[in-house]
Amino acid sequence: MYIFFPNLNPIIFTIGPISAHWYGFMYIISFLFAIWYGKKRSIKNKKKWYKKKIETLLYAIFLGSCIGGRIGYIIFYNFTYFSQNILCVFYIWEGGMSFHGGLIGAIIVMLYFSFKYKKKILEISDFITPLIPFGLGAGRLGNFINSELWGRVSPNFSYAMIFPNSQYQDLETIKKYPQLKPLLDKYGALPRHPSQLYEFFLEGILLFFIIYFFSKKNRPLGSISGLFLICYGIFRILIEFFREPDPQIGLFKNIITMGQILSFPMIIVGLIIMYQSFYKNRL
Repeated sequence: MYIFFPNLNPIIFTIGPISAHWYGFMYIISFLFAIWYGKKRSIKNKKKWYKKKIETLLYAIFLGSCIGGRIGYIIFYNFTYFSQNILCVFYIWEGGMSFHGGLIGAIIVMLYFSFKYKKKILEISDFITPLIPFGLGAGRLGNFINSELWGRVSPNFSYAMIFPNSQYQDLETIKKYPQLKPLLDKYGALPRHPSQLYEFFLEGILLFFIIYFFSKKNRPLGSISGLFLICYGIFRILIEFFREPDPQIGLFKNIITMGQILSFPMIIVGLIIMYQSFYKNRL
């Protein structure tokens, strides 16, 4: 017995030509949470600088991650298309963002603040890192409501989900696996892993609590950032085994996805930061 995707309206309400979408609402909630939690952390840790600059810092990081996320998607996932359709670079309402590109954009912003205010970048990143998982989880809920970024076809998985708008991808799938056509004819779409919910749990809930409990005590400089890079990299690599690869890229060597390729360096850098953090702390 498969689970049918609930009839969720991605639009909250519409007033004239303006529509409010759940996906955009998730970003707003995430940003408000980051401001609230960031101020709370600055008070608890007695960091006056962050209390004064938290909103400016978060606005800048949000902007940098959005620009970086868009550029990252263009470079990593669909360069050929955008190089031939330059104006589509600005059609952000059509989707197309990369977490890894957004991470690079956020790091660039933190580097700027580091030089401007004479703060160590790992000090800034350690402060910002606990604010991130909530936004990641909220974003994945937005993906689920939009019925996008669904998982791979899994006819033998009892809790697979039927996503009605996956039909265009299903037609490509049955070209490779014609034995699945009866399922498509019966259900109107092929059963897939609800990978958005997997990501919501791992990248949102679990990662939040891992970072939350780890950061409750005083930790060596950089260790919180390093732990985040390691955990996110591992979780993303695991989830990619269940997530449908981008159709314009597919699998490299029929084994690995672009998301997994981009996540391996995160784990390596995270391990290096963690090692240096605890090694220097012992000296």
